[in-house]
Amino acid sequence: MALDEATATFLAQMAESGQPPIHEMDPVQARELTAMLKGMYGEGPRMARAELRKIDVGGRCIQVQVLVPKDRPRGVIVYYHGGGWVIGAIDEFETLGRQLAERTGCVVALVDYRLAPEHPYPAAAEDAWDALLWIDRNLEEIAGARVPLIVAGDSAGGNLATVVSQKARQRGPNITLQVLVCPVTDCDFGTASYVAPENQLMLSRDSMIWFWNRYAPESARRNPDASPARADDLSGLPPAVVLTAEHDPLRDEGEAYAKAMEQAGVPVTHQHFPGQMHGFFTMVNLLPGSAQGIDYVVSAIDGHLSAMA
Repeated sequence: MALDEATATFLAQMAESGQPPIHEMDPVQARELTAMLKGMYGEGPRMARAELRKIDVGGRCIQVQVLVPKDRPRGVIVYYHGGGWVIGAIDEFETLGRQLAERTGCVVALVDYRLAPEHPYPAAAEDAWDALLWIDRNLEEIAGARVPLIVAGDSAGGNLATVVSQKARQRGPNITLQVLVCPVTDCDFGTASYVAPENQLMLSRDSMIWFWNRYAPESARRNPDASPARADDLSGLPPAVVLTAEHDPLRDEGEAYAKAMEQAGVPVTHQHFPGQMHGFFTMVNLLPGSAQGIDYVVSAIDGHLSAMA
């Protein structure tokens, strides 16, 4: 299926702006691009409380934006943003976080992990884990009760959500659901979705190689906390909700990871979004596909929390 009309129009407008592809930029330029997109998303719903918390972990500070939609929230969603471990910032994902918070009735905690190349692997994974532990220890203070803990993320943030889910399986905390949106799960650049010409859009094979080269050396990429699909055992993981997009270099690895979890006995709900490109989910109020993806995630989280009640 071809790209949907709204996405094709958006890409044409981006092309007219003269922006070079990400793999021809330096990290600073690439970060300016995503900061520019932030202005297109709008403000998002009002929250009962929005607080930027600073966590001191071993001499370093991790910022977490805590979005509380109402009194007595139903759960806490720890959200890791995408951006290839190199770009992206929590303020660029706040409109998305506010929508998820309002519509699920959950606190959304946006984690501001360290970025490469200034802080290469395993810095992002370490920050993702330490932030999760802090949020778990402070659930009652954040949400007013010991509510269900959910992890979620898109792209590289989906990678971090898989990494912490695997790590928590043996040592806790108790993650009740993982939501993985177009996640990075492997370092294989030769899959059919990676090389397909129609998938070389805002995210391309070249740009993913660019991201990986700045995040992790080749000697470390096959470690499970970089490529979680390489883990020896996927059994015992939390139930998973996986979203993939048709025109996405990461489509095949996302689908393969969903299937591997299912084969290991993990309850998996997978939805493929035809006509969508990588990043569609986070383009709130910009692409209709984003609304469809958010609808799907909200419904899945609502069903999960209702079943736990």
